[in-house]
Amino acid sequence: MTEMTDQPIPTAPPRSQWRDIWEQFKSHKGALLGGIVFLLIVVSVFLGPLLWPYDATFIDIRSRNQGPSWVHPLGTDQLGRDMLARMMAGGQTSVSVGITAMLLALVLGSLIGVLAGYFRKLDNILMRTTDLFLALPLLPLLLVMVLLFREPLNAAFGPETGIFILIVTAIGITSWMPTARIVRGDVLALKEREFVLAARSIGTTNFRMITRHILPNVMSPIMVSATLGIANAIITESALSFLGLGFPPDFPTWGRLLFDAVDYMQQHPQRVLWPGLAISLTVLSVNYLGDGLRDALDPRIRGR
Repeated sequence: MTEMTDQPIPTAPPRSQWRDIWEQFKSHKGALLGGIVFLLIVVSVFLGPLLWPYDATFIDIRSRNQGPSWVHPLGTDQLGRDMLARMMAGGQTSVSVGITAMLLALVLGSLIGVLAGYFRKLDNILMRTTDLFLALPLLPLLLVMVLLFREPLNAAFGPETGIFILIVTAIGITSWMPTARIVRGDVLALKEREFVLAARSIGTTNFRMITRHILPNVMSPIMVSATLGIANAIITESALSFLGLGFPPDFPTWGRLLFDAVDYMQQHPQRVLWPGLAISLTVLSVNYLGDGLRDALDPRIRGR
């Protein structure tokens, strides 16, 4: 008889966590479609001007107020500038403002939320500060900030860079509060979990505890806040530009295009349609993207 040897039972290789996240995200059809639409918008506004022959600032008075045609697919404005070129240039500014302001609000909100949730002594003062910011009227506060700091920043950095810094900073420091409250709530729950208590029992420092154990487990609400923050920043910037307090007239944004088109709404209604449609599509796609990321990054939902 031949001796039977114990052979190791083959096991399947461990699944990658990022692969599980992608599989969950891919199963959310709305999020997948939203991500594709947002990616197409970003690629179009940043790469489109390199391929389109018309410049957003080129003035041709003889071609002013034209409707859609093969030469100008979205028509021209009151100065004969190509609307498609201005839509792409305006999209660059609006998307850049949305992403940059979101990053600023995300850093502030996550930092304050983690500190308030982890350190009991800081909780009361940080949350009362958050409540104070939440009680402030957002739009009047933004208008005051623009009126107070526009001229100094324009003198220091130039009209375009100065107003970009001002708009991003104003939106960022007035939009971090929801992120802080959500992150604080998750940190308070995580502090009582077994793995955190075990890490504390072996002498893990507070900094390592936060960076290694707390932050990775609150990435889901942070990512959702990030996507919603982009949409909120784009809408806020559009509102400021629509009120005439955003970027200069020769520096287009989607909100500025809406503001310029109001006087011609009856004669040329399509000039209001295009920037409004771009804002709506961007915000809608980002909201769907955030919904899918929330489901994919939450381990309690993943796999259902």
